[in-house]
Amino acid sequence: MSLIEFLGFGGYSRPAEGYMSWQHLTFVTALVAIMFLCGIILGKRNRIKSDREKNRVLIVAAILIDSLELFKIIVLSVRHGNPFYFVYVLPLFMCSIQLITIPVAAFAKGRVKEVSLDFVTVFGLLGALLGTYFAGQNYGCYPVISLDNVVSGITHCISGFASLYILISGMRSMKKRDIPVTSAILGVFCVLAYLANLVWDCNYMFLSRGDATPYEIVMTIVGGSPVLYPIGVVLLFIIYIVAYYNVYYLIENMIHKKHNKTASADPIHEEAVTLYAK
Repeated sequence: MSLIEFLGFGGYSRPAEGYMSWQHLTFVTALVAIMFLCGIILGKRNRIKSDREKNRVLIVAAILIDSLELFKIIVLSVRHGNPFYFVYVLPLFMCSIQLITIPVAAFAKGRVKEVSLDFVTVFGLLGALLGTYFAGQNYGCYPVISLDNVVSGITHCISGFASLYILISGMRSMKKRDIPVTSAILGVFCVLAYLANLVWDCNYMFLSRGDATPYEIVMTIVGGSPVLYPIGVVLLFIIYIVAYYNVYYLIENMIHKKHNKTASADPIHEEAVTLYAK
């Protein structure tokens, strides 16, 4: 396979292997496995390091994800002979919002950094899984080993990696006061996506149609209603946010109780904690 063929100039001569084909599943499973390994290994290794050292990994992830996406946009613009093709690939999908939030989380400070870290934590892994295993439109249209799918798979997995890394390394805050802000960020992007869909006939946030994704289930339930369908998609976002935070706090409370129980059963440890507190 030549580079020209990989980039898709002149169209792909190879047929698309298809959504949920063994080629699709093998490729994305390999990417997701690497994503989990890197997130867990680097997260554990950097857990005891300083915030500055932890942040270096996130900076690399931010630069890499945006560089790959910019390269893809340039190639697609040349391939389609349209310098304004970028309006069809704006970061207005739930997973592609990470093109903005990961760099902000890496380079910002204070409350802005805190909220961005939490946003990546909450949505990064979900976007990675949806954008690889459930990207029916991409894998139904393009060969698995092609610019469209390879770059998309890698950038989605960088989002998932960032989410895992932030969680495991201890960079997240997940404060309750930031939940409305995190939700508001997604809400703003939903409004922008809906407006962009009206102007350019796109399908950002999948608010217009399912496009061979699990959102097709919502489309079927509401009978294709152009009003109820986007409401249903936004409702799913809300349900996910509520569920994620509840599960997170449940696990945190369980860990905290276990830690306290262990500490109370160990007088030496309890004494050390008391002295440290003083």
